[in-house]
Amino acid sequence: METTPHCTQPISSTPESDSLIKNLFAELKKLTSPVQGVEGSKGIEGLNYEDLCIQPDVELPEGYKPPKFEMFDGTRDPRVHLRTYCDKLVRVGMDEKIRMKLFMRSLKGDALSWYIKQDPRKWSNWVSMASDFMDRSRFNAENAPDVFYIQNLKKNSSETFRKYATRWRLEAAKVRPALEEEQMNRFFVRAQDPQYYERLMLIENQKISDIIKLEERIEEGIKSGMVTIFEAL
Repeated sequence: METTPHCTQPISSTPESDSLIKNLFAELKKLTSPVQGVEGSKGIEGLNYEDLCIQPDVELPEGYKPPKFEMFDGTRDPRVHLRTYCDKLVRVGMDEKIRMKLFMRSLKGDALSWYIKQDPRKWSNWVSMASDFMDRSRFNAENAPDVFYIQNLKKNSSETFRKYATRWRLEAAKVRPALEEEQMNRFFVRAQDPQYYERLMLIENQKISDIIKLEERIEEGIKSGMVTIFEAL
């Protein structure tokens, strides 16, 4: 029995068929766009390793363990931090690219937030990166405490002398140019109230621990009435 072949009839274009085809394409696009989005995200500009990493092509020497850096939070002298940072880079410090790569590990707080917002590709060398870092923190260096400030830094009523001395010396350490130990002790003595200063000036060239001990003894003497407060006379 012979079968008569069927001829495929072309589908005539009508407004209804055109609308149906457009709707099918629209639905297909909705289904494929999420997949394309996932695949495309792999190459989003700014999120690749090369975009996020300082010196992405640099590897640390085999067996090298980065030291524990002093952390900079943006509140101290940036030049001091740069010097202490570089001093830690034994074996690798002369390699500019490694110096740049490790720098972020010495930052925290506001300083780290500032750093990660920068485009690392703009820094062609260590000097350009260090200069930006200095400019960002220049206020701290230009407004470091001076001798007048530390000589007027007084003890709070709720502080012990030891806590006060620690606070005072932390501030004195920020003075530029840096003070020698003997200078620091003399300025510390001069910052005291008269009833202490008159007695402490005799040992201002001694160790700070000796000065604090005498201060504590004077305070106990005043409280017990064994030491006379000159201002009361």
